[in-house]
Amino acid sequence: MEERLAPAKINLALDILGPRPDGYHEMRMVMQTVSLCDRVALEASEEGFALRTDGDFLPAGERTLEQRAAEVFFRELGRPCPPLAVRLEKRTPAYAGLGGGSADVAAFLRLLRQRYAPEMSPETLERIGLAVGSDMPFCIRGGTALAEGRGEILSDLPPLPPCWIVICKPDFGLPTGEMFARARGRIFQSRPDIDGMVRALGKGDLEGVAKRLYNVFEEVLPPETREEIQGLKTAMRCCGALNAAMSGSGPAVFGIFLEEEEAAAAAESLRTWCGQTFLAQPVERLDGPVV
Repeated sequence: MEERLAPAKINLALDILGPRPDGYHEMRMVMQTVSLCDRVALEASEEGFALRTDGDFLPAGERTLEQRAAEVFFRELGRPCPPLAVRLEKRTPAYAGLGGGSADVAAFLRLLRQRYAPEMSPETLERIGLAVGSDMPFCIRGGTALAEGRGEILSDLPPLPPCWIVICKPDFGLPTGEMFARARGRIFQSRPDIDGMVRALGKGDLEGVAKRLYNVFEEVLPPETREEIQGLKTAMRCCGALNAAMSGSGPAVFGIFLEEEEAAAAAESLRTWCGQTFLAQPVERLDGPVV
């Protein structure tokens, strides 16, 4: 049995530039991999494709993203998809804006490359991932990156300076499609200073990065959820976070802390409010050569 970790992601900055003719939105984001992760294992299978998980988030009777990814992967190799069994150990909350599902598929694709095509380039694997989801190329690559287009045009950035990240997932969901529909045609009051954040990363200036955290999705939150998201951000800052923001289309909120002790105390305190609270650190690139 082979296994890989599937690290989640956060959006240090997220901007929506407008709708595209293909139905997607033009995006500009600074994305960061974090150490909160699932575990994905590739096991022997007697026949067909099987996906097992310790969670209850899989839609019944539908082809999974893992199955679709396997089909694209083996089509690239020009061979039929063999019997595969995939096991997921879930820790990253689903439907949270943390890319957990995409991270699982990315780890699965890295496992397929390791077993069946170790010579495959990271760029090819990213292209395969894009056929399954817009954020798949970043989840395959990991690290710190500027993401443009649908999110698939990636430019590596200097790593986020050492820090601690507290992540809270409220007990409600925000469907991604619904959030994009709410953002469509919206004139946003504020936009993230992404160029300034890129410069701060280049200088290793954590405070400069933190003060530029911003996610335009926060402007289109439904009224009934906006108060809780803002409350979590305020609580994180009161606990010592340099700053806080919502990740992706939400509703997970993260705060950046300089010291581990302060972050751990904040996580313990926030856990009484938000049961799904996690302590994490930044993670560097994931997609190096198979060795």
